[in-house]
Amino acid sequence: MEELKNYGHQHPLLMLNEEQLLGNGNGVVDCSRCGEKVSAPCFGCVDCCGFYLHKSCAQAPLELNHPFHRHHPLLLLQNPPYTSDETCVCDYCDETCEKFIYHCSCGLYFHIKCALFTFNIAERNLKELDHVALEDPSFSSKNDGGNLGKCFVCWEPLAMYTYFSLGCGFNLHKKCAELPLKMDHLCHLKHPLVLQFNSERRACKVCQVTQQRGFVYGCSPCELAIHIDCASPLPVIEDKSHQHPFTLFWRRVPFVCDACGTEGHHVAYICGTCSIMVHKKCISLPRIIRHIWHFHRLFHKYFIDKEYLESLNCLLCHEVVDTDYGSYFCADCNVIFHVNCALKENNWYCIVSQENEDDKSLDIPVNSITKVLERNDAGEATVIEHCEHKHYLMLSDKMREHGDKCCDGCLLLISAKFYHCLRCDFFLHKSCAELPKKKLFRAHGCDGKPFSGPKPFILTSDCMFECKLCGYLSNGFSFKCNECGEALCVRCFALCLQDAVKIPGHKHPLLYYFHYEEQCSGCGTVILGIFRCKDCNFNLCYRCVLLPRTVKHKCDDHILTLTYDKINDYAKYHYCDICEKERDPKHWFYRCETCDTSVHVNCVLEASSFIRLGSTYNEGNHEHPLTFVKKIHYYPECVLCGKPCEDLSFECVEPGCNYIVHCKC
Repeated sequence: MEELKNYGHQHPLLMLNEEQLLGNGNGVVDCSRCGEKVSAPCFGCVDCCGFYLHKSCAQAPLELNHPFHRHHPLLLLQNPPYTSDETCVCDYCDETCEKFIYHCSCGLYFHIKCALFTFNIAERNLKELDHVALEDPSFSSKNDGGNLGKCFVCWEPLAMYTYFSLGCGFNLHKKCAELPLKMDHLCHLKHPLVLQFNSERRACKVCQVTQQRGFVYGCSPCELAIHIDCASPLPVIEDKSHQHPFTLFWRRVPFVCDACGTEGHHVAYICGTCSIMVHKKCISLPRIIRHIWHFHRLFHKYFIDKEYLESLNCLLCHEVVDTDYGSYFCADCNVIFHVNCALKENNWYCIVSQENEDDKSLDIPVNSITKVLERNDAGEATVIEHCEHKHYLMLSDKMREHGDKCCDGCLLLISAKFYHCLRCDFFLHKSCAELPKKKLFRAHGCDGKPFSGPKPFILTSDCMFECKLCGYLSNGFSFKCNECGEALCVRCFALCLQDAVKIPGHKHPLLYYFHYEEQCSGCGTVILGIFRCKDCNFNLCYRCVLLPRTVKHKCDDHILTLTYDKINDYAKYHYCDICEKERDPKHWFYRCETCDTSVHVNCVLEASSFIRLGSTYNEGNHEHPLTFVKKIHYYPECVLCGKPCEDLSFECVEPGCNYIVHCKC
């Protein structure tokens, strides 16, 4: 019986066959080095302390001189050299490393099986590889991980037949298992290229993309890398998105791709019939897509006549699109997208297969005004029935009588024309009353699922919700997804439907930049994804764009107005009259000009600022109707958690019933 004194364990280890392994009464056991299931033959502790190793893990050298990483040896470590807050990921299989690993000071990490498997590939030791067809059910059953269908060398989709490692569970193209270790290449005639790990994370010289895992052909003296797939491109490619085949054309000088308008290097494909030259990846560009930030379908065009476009700016990055090259174009709105902007995020678009699909039939608005009883001479509806209120509503512009009232739709102070109920304290801005009962919303993916097209959102009321975008609690109107139930307040819903935003405190329109990080001019927060002015250095975060122009607060008898500029330069005035802490004069604040009151925005807008107190609902498991309250004079105990109800709560409206519960409970 073979005995082994093994690194990482205090007792000698014995070689066990299947009968001995099962005879120990342990059933299925895990390898103490790699953490995977152990099968015979294997090594086990002579003292039966539960320490088992695969034969390959037990015989793994403490130092491995790997042919794919010739600069330094790989050292076997008992634990990843990371803190508990960090994650160590294998540079071959892209899975987490939790136990023994091979490590190099270059920043490479490998599972034991990954280091040894790639070593065997380099040494042409392919005995453990079986040649199987993808249709073989045993292949799919063994390959149930996240990388199913991809080659573990080039990370491209698998062809019809592949090599499969029964021991490691890795699948490879047959050609990738037999790659030459060195090759001469037209892109780099100075030195031969060597098959190696991309330890320096270099971008491919051909496609300019940085591949994080797998192998590349590289030249270390010249600091160059080329992807496996880019090193040996196909001579002819046909794709259903284009009616003619594309032929490989090697170039010594860069070119501009006719499909996407960006620069390419060395490898180009040409269509002789159409006289276009493209990247390999652009041959299969989707012809028609739907995008999360535009309602209509977008068509890929190689050339667009400028006279059809109102603006040449990309709707996402807001930079000029060169219409002499490919772009995505909406014929309904005459808007344009860079190809790389439209396809940058995989979960922001979906491919459309039906060219004759009708966009206009998708969004048929349903009016929330169920009946118009009277109209004035200008044709405006002056008396209406609304789907979210049981009484008639009358149009008014008498701000002096109702100026301190809030709209029951958006929970902002009443302004301009509004509808109100003569029988109860119910108000709606004219714009809120005219909101559609149902509206398709473009910028939504249900429960984190990939975008699949616009979703129907339904106008609702009579419930409390947390807006998915701004995060405020509210019991006003909301638009809810008909599929997942996600809710947006009407202010956020309206903002998402706009391509440009006009702010009273700034003279130019603001455009939203998804991947731009800058400091907000309103609150000073540095944030990624910001509303930005192209004409001047002015930026606003999402919350500052939504700030109400006027608010009512108990700190002052008058209405407070959002102020965009400092009123004076005296330091004594730069304090908040609510919290009495210092206020940055460069940031926006609310102010009463009559009383000279100045307050922080966050001191005025609390978590309950968009909740209408006194509204009655049938919520939870209580038998009586409940109303929203905020206790001031006394704090009864919550019936669920037993703590005082010092903040927003539900209270029973039934006389004699003392039921009260925190909203959060």
